[in-house]
Amino acid sequence: MAASEENSALFPIFVLTIIALPLVPYTIVNLYLTFRKKTKNATCRCSACFHSGKYRKSIFTRISNFSTYSNLFVVLLWVVVALLIFYIKQTSSEGQIFEPFSILGLEAGASDSEIKKAYRKLSILYHPDKNPNPDAHKYFVDYISKAYQALTDPVSRENFEKYGHPDGRQGLKMGIALPQFLLNIDGASGGIMLLGIVGVCIILPLTIAVIYLSRSSKYTGNYVMHHTIYAYYHFMKPSLAPSKVMEVFIRAAEYMEIPVRRTDEESLQKLFVLVRSELNLDLRNIKQEQAKFWKQHPALVKSELLMQAHLTRETSAMSLSLQRDYRKMLCLAPRLLEELMKMAIIPRTQQGHGWLRPAIGVVELSQSIIQAVPLTSRKATGVSSDGYGPFLQLPHFSESVVKKIARKKIRSFQELREMNPQDRKDLLTQVAGFSSDEAQDVEIALEMMPSITVDITCETEGEEGIQEGDIVTMQAWITLHRSNGIVRALPHSPYFPHDKEENFWLLLADPSTNDVWMSQKVNFMDETTAIIAASKAIQELKEGSGAGMKEINLAVKEAVDKVKNGSRLVMGKFQAPSEGNYNLTSYCLCDSWIGCDAKSNIKLKVLKRSRAGTRNVVSSTEETPLLEDGAGEDDDDGGDDKYDDDYESEYSEDDEDVVAKDSKSVVANGAVAHSANSSSTDDGSESDKN
Repeated sequence: MAASEENSALFPIFVLTIIALPLVPYTIVNLYLTFRKKTKNATCRCSACFHSGKYRKSIFTRISNFSTYSNLFVVLLWVVVALLIFYIKQTSSEGQIFEPFSILGLEAGASDSEIKKAYRKLSILYHPDKNPNPDAHKYFVDYISKAYQALTDPVSRENFEKYGHPDGRQGLKMGIALPQFLLNIDGASGGIMLLGIVGVCIILPLTIAVIYLSRSSKYTGNYVMHHTIYAYYHFMKPSLAPSKVMEVFIRAAEYMEIPVRRTDEESLQKLFVLVRSELNLDLRNIKQEQAKFWKQHPALVKSELLMQAHLTRETSAMSLSLQRDYRKMLCLAPRLLEELMKMAIIPRTQQGHGWLRPAIGVVELSQSIIQAVPLTSRKATGVSSDGYGPFLQLPHFSESVVKKIARKKIRSFQELREMNPQDRKDLLTQVAGFSSDEAQDVEIALEMMPSITVDITCETEGEEGIQEGDIVTMQAWITLHRSNGIVRALPHSPYFPHDKEENFWLLLADPSTNDVWMSQKVNFMDETTAIIAASKAIQELKEGSGAGMKEINLAVKEAVDKVKNGSRLVMGKFQAPSEGNYNLTSYCLCDSWIGCDAKSNIKLKVLKRSRAGTRNVVSSTEETPLLEDGAGEDDDDGGDDKYDDDYESEYSEDDEDVVAKDSKSVVANGAVAHSANSSSTDDGSESDKN
């Protein structure tokens, strides 16, 4: 019986070990990632972001963000660990090894007279006749008396001195660290033991498997529902206009699952009145258009009204329940927009190309959602060549402010960015009526805006010239620069209630055919991963070209330095098309800022496939003039294509012909090298630096 009690006392230690083994490393890793994320994120410090409460979280907001199911479960486990440690400490102090010499305050080998003397002293302190305290009585009976008896009895003392126990040699004992009631297999305890084994070994694994399989069958690896992917793939069209992208975006299954309550009807009616101008309704037949809008699926109506309310910044009319649904929609928006982008650029044609027009529309929608800017505000007007939408992402700006500064010949957002800081401050304070603090907020936001430079080369590895059917390697270095010197930062977005990292999409496309040849998502937040990827790509590229070890190491070191200075390497391969001259365009589109996109023209010449072992290569001095002289003819030929008029944005003017004349291309040995500085795709202008 005593042995079983000792085994039962080990059960808390066993449970503590099982819990602590995964809990301790999990907690350490999560704390490390949390603090690491906080240290590397740089946020906007303007008053608009500060007063939004997005980064200045109250104690209640911090508690609500912390109170996730996983975090609460971890805290509960730590409470259990603390209770187990306290219980084990208490039981271990109660179950101390019997040491008669230490109990009497003697050293080992003390004489009988010393033992009796010590016993008499302790009797005066703890004997029930001398000390009425019940604890003293218990200590005297359980410890002092037993220790005195063990040391005064010759046999017990000899056993203790030889074997460390008054009863003599103790045999090896083995047991199971389980509670006592589970070790008694008679009656109900046997059923409890059986149920425990069945539950832990059979039911629990099956439950976990069912939950995992049901979730994996419903969601993709990016935590997007499969039904959403199917809907996006089905409704995505090659000529989808940016204003129509919203209709596809809100068809996500996640949005369709948001409940539509009867109590929401009144608030939705108010939102409809506020955002009616953004719903693409035909004003000539407005009654039928409104009736048609409300006859849609209730979830679609609710999703579009909430999203348009966000874009127009009319969220104050929402009820509390709609506010919760609205925040949930915005939380899911970046993830869904990324999947929608993938559906636009996924290979659809026989050549394995995606669609350019809807891809640009998805990025424009993402920019508008992050900055809370109406899609119609990006349409060119007489006041501003790129609309007043890009200006609205700056703090304290409104349409009236844009009209005021337009009187001073500031008709594009790029012109405002390129102004001298002092001149810009004078413009805002004297013309727009801003205070010094408001002008400083604008300056802080502009300093957060990135400028992008793209250097692209396209060549056939180990060969001169590009022949039809060759595998062409595209290498692009994308460099990000901000006025404040920061590379990794979160965008200024006071109206978007969640943290959002900047992402860039690099597209190599043919606007005349609406084809996306190459596409890649680029992120500047994780420098370590970028260094590893760039080093590996450069090393493989140099090894394939037959370079020596010294040259490879030098190239890798140069690539690492570029990444540390704010550049990212994008590598890709595509098959060269049939013989001819191709006017391609590279786009570097930012999904978080309006007016920070970079665009440049690239001229690619593909030679006719020659016989094996020979390549009909024209020297660079002869080839380059030929290509530039024929550029105008190529542009004229492609001007009649159905995608050429409006491939970029339905909200911007078509300056493609001007861009084609101003752009510069360098073609040498069949390789294309081009560098583009940051520009806005909204107004069709660009600033090329070669």
